[in-house]
Amino acid sequence: MIPAASRPAWLIAAAGLVLLCAAFHREVAAAIHVWNQSTAYGHCWLVLPIVGWLLWERRTLLAGAVRPAAWPALGAIPVALVWVAADWLGLMEGRQLALVAFAELLLIACLGLRLWWPLSAAFLYLFFLVPFGAFLTPALQRFTTGFIRGGLGLLDVPFQADAFRITIPEGVFYVAEACAGLRFLIASVAFGVLYAVTLFRSPWRRAAFIAVACIVPVVANGARGLGIVLLGHLLGSAEAGAADHLIYGWVFFSFVIVLLALSGLPFRQDAPLPASLPARQTGYAPGRLLFACASVLLVALAGPLSLAVRDAAPQPVLAALFPRLALPAACHAEGVATDHATSTQTIRCGLSTLRVIATALPPASDPSRLLAAARGPALATLIGEADSEAWRTPAGAPWMLLTVKETGQQAAYAVWVDGKPVLGGLHDRLHIARDMLARRGSVSVAVAVTVQAGQGDGGEGLRAFLAAQGSKEGLLF
Repeated sequence: MIPAASRPAWLIAAAGLVLLCAAFHREVAAAIHVWNQSTAYGHCWLVLPIVGWLLWERRTLLAGAVRPAAWPALGAIPVALVWVAADWLGLMEGRQLALVAFAELLLIACLGLRLWWPLSAAFLYLFFLVPFGAFLTPALQRFTTGFIRGGLGLLDVPFQADAFRITIPEGVFYVAEACAGLRFLIASVAFGVLYAVTLFRSPWRRAAFIAVACIVPVVANGARGLGIVLLGHLLGSAEAGAADHLIYGWVFFSFVIVLLALSGLPFRQDAPLPASLPARQTGYAPGRLLFACASVLLVALAGPLSLAVRDAAPQPVLAALFPRLALPAACHAEGVATDHATSTQTIRCGLSTLRVIATALPPASDPSRLLAAARGPALATLIGEADSEAWRTPAGAPWMLLTVKETGQQAAYAVWVDGKPVLGGLHDRLHIARDMLARRGSVSVAVAVTVQAGQGDGGEGLRAFLAAQGSKEGLLF
């Protein structure tokens, strides 16, 4: 299937991809973690088998002539700059997208653009390995809420709306992050692209079908939300209408996907793929192949190497962090454990036992490390998908609350930079990145507050503790 003269290029390309995955192991591990934890990206486990199937469908093209080229290394330079910018801003999705772009450029360098292009449908599908699109959740929540409000208005059902909360006489419905339709949208786009590159040959038909695959799930999820509210109205109980709505949602989505697939069948194009590419393999110098591959890898590896040097910097020592934590009257400290850069304190607040985990990071730490140090311990105690909510204490101090709607579990986290609390939005990420570039000497602190499993008082103990911290800058230092 692959001529002997071309096998070294394929083998070196495969070795280069393995080296990329090893060098960017943080991006790979973060992606796999999301695939396992979020139902919105569970389909990512199918991407590599799908890519293998697409290549098998185009196996006659693999015999095409290899034309190694070094020019993709020039294209890797802006991708490396994007990776660095994403690292500064703590955008893991940006780093992962850059990794896949490096992989594409490596394949072009080793195989040549002339061979890569007819196989591009399979290679570009690798971008679906990236769990990308979570930033769309608030917009999808707003659209779904607006769709429900519009439908209830047209049907003359009395309601009141407050942000993402819909209140009808029969009860209250909340358009949570899990109900925003992101999982439907991501899965539909992945299916739409696969369907389009398999059944259509015209780029216009492909683009049209992919556009439909993007629009239909968003509208369908709005209709699903409206149907749940109407069901609660007809049954006389919001709880009855929302019972098992996630399971019914997947059944409804499967039905929508089937309809989407059937709608594309009348426009399919059965023109076969080219039987093969003209080989015309006249030979190439091994040095040219190695130089083409190495040039892309050297540019790509510059970022992780600089990150390794930065991580080798000594960690700061926490100085009397917990004695300065403010405790409300209903709370009392039970114990503290401190090592070189992490402190853990147990606090009893009413019916809840809280654990406050603080991690000090060295100067110029990037946002991804700060937010990971804060979110990681908070998420580790929660079972299920958590909705996030920016919450400010009565004095104005910002915290991020994480709540699992099904179980009521809660946790919270916050980050302090220069003694000022930040929430981790894009504005705050830019602030942290500016601090990183300026090489200031300040120590950043990530704080996570968790509730012991099996305990809870409706979040009152957690909120009481957070509220007591006030808004005084530098309170934790």
